[in-house]
Order: sequence, then C-alpha cells, then structure tokens
Amino acid sequence: MRLVFAGTPEVAVPSLDAIEKSGHELLAVVTRPDAPSGRGRRMVRSHAGAWADERGIEVLTPQRPREPEFLDRLRELAPDCVPVVAYGALVPPAALEIPVHGWVNLHFSLLPAWRGAAPVQHSVWKGDEITGASVFQLEAGLDTGPVFGTLTEAIRPRDTSGDLLERLAVSGADLLVAVLDAIGGGAARAVPQPEDGVTLAPKITVEDAEVRWDEPAFAVDRRVRATTPAPGAWTTFRGERVKLGPVLPVADGPALKPGDLLVEKRRVLVGTATGPVELGEVRAAGKKAMSAVDWARGVRVDGEDSFS
Repeated sequence: MRLVFAGTPEVAVPSLDAIEKSGHELLAVVTRPDAPSGRGRRMVRSHAGAWADERGIEVLTPQRPREPEFLDRLRELAPDCVPVVAYGALVPPAALEIPVHGWVNLHFSLLPAWRGAAPVQHSVWKGDEITGASVFQLEAGLDTGPVFGTLTEAIRPRDTSGDLLERLAVSGADLLVAVLDAIGGGAARAVPQPEDGVTLAPKITVEDAEVRWDEPAFAVDRRVRATTPAPGAWTTFRGERVKLGPVLPVADGPALKPGDLLVEKRRVLVGTATGPVELGEVRAAGKKAMSAVDWARGVRVDGEDSFS
C-alpha cells in the first residue's frame, strides 16, 4: 500500500524501521513541528521527522492537522492508509476520511484498558502484571475504534515506563506491519471494543511525579517507576527539588518516619508509610545524576534531614 506515517517521538521509530523493510511504499511522514529543547532552547526536529530527513522522505509538520494546506497535501499524496504511532495531536474527521483505509493507530495497551495519552505509565502505576499493544481504526472518539489486532507483554517487577515502552515499541511495530499487510490483502477484520473494562490514561504531569512519602512503600516504588524517565520522579530536600531514580522497597528495614533519611555505609534509606525504600540515583538541580550514597556524602546528610 501507499502510506503516509504519522508519529513524533522516539517510540515511533521502530515502526518506521519496520515499514521501511516491508513491501509498503512510504510517501511522507506527518509529525509535530520542530520544538525548542535543551538549555539553549535550540529548535529540534522530532525523532520521526529526523528519521525521514535522513532518507529524503517528505516531512509534513502542520500546527494542527485540520489546516487546509495540510489536508490539500494529504489529498495530493492520496495514501491508501495512514499508520499512526504517538503522533501527539487530534486528527479531525476531514483528515481521517482521506485515505481509502483510514488511519490505523498503534496504541500501547490492551484496549479498552488505558485509553489516552499515557497508557504505559498508568499500567505501571496501577501495578498491572500484563499489558500489551493494540492496532485499531482511528475515529473521532478517544481510542474507541474497532481493533484489528493485539499482543500481550508481561510487566516485569522492576520495569520503569521507559523499559516497558521500549519493548512494546519493537513488538508493536511488527504487529502494525502485520495489520497493514492484512488490510492491503483484504483480510483484515476490525472487532468493536467491549463496553466493559474501559479505563482512562490521561497525561502524567510533573505534579503527579512528586513522591508522596506518606504512601506505602509499594506505592512509592510504583509512582517512581511509572514516572521514569519522563517527567521524572522528584522530591524536595532542604527546600530544593531533587530528581530520583527508581527506588527499592526494603523488607524488614529499620522503622523510619515518612521522608526521614538514614545513611548507611552502602545504602541510603527513606521512610514511607510502611517500610523504608532504598534510594537508587539522585540528581540535584543543575548536577549530574549520582548514586544515593555519593549524593548523601556530598551534601552531608545529618539526622535532622528529610525529604518533603
């Protein structure tokens, strides 16, 4: 089939690689506009856009996909289908109607669970043991379209959202191409999503990533892993924000009040509502990430210090 791909972040790249190796023809890539990044706020191309630039493939960057100029160009390209992976903008009906086979979206959950922008983060935060990916027909509703195919993936006990998303991006890319092959061959059949089991996965905010030390240790662990690497778990030390890497609940650890710090020879513990957790990495503002032990020695944590 003749395809126009829509996607933006790094997680979209495995699908682009898989489409490149398939028998489909990639006409163009639709992605979010260049955006400022880093300390210098330099304008940076999206991962999907950079992938296309390297191969001399046309890149379309509408501010909004309802713009007439974008719709006109999409009609000129006349794709048979538009596969989507984390594009990052709502697609209006006027755009959905252009390809003969519509837009098909690779979503990183087993729909109808975790509809929305952050399915992987919410599945880790909730403590799900199994998740997966779904390829479905995009329609006006939020991730409500009929599903062409799914795959399952176990969530490992120490998975961060980044770990899990990396695996799903690779396995999901193969699923996406298999669905495109079936659509092109006339063998695809999309099944409506069940009405039961719907859960929502709104975008994770910086406020969500603030560690609540008055939660049980298992909940602190899940919140930190769910918000790693983005937006990044954080807490406050001596009035300054510090970022935290994954923590490890400690069985039979010493009794500590929520947020209290205990520095030992080879580990740093923090109290929660239940048992303590062992800190992994700590990154103070403007500094590089370091082991919790090195950080504690550097700032000279004493018995009066705590996280808040």
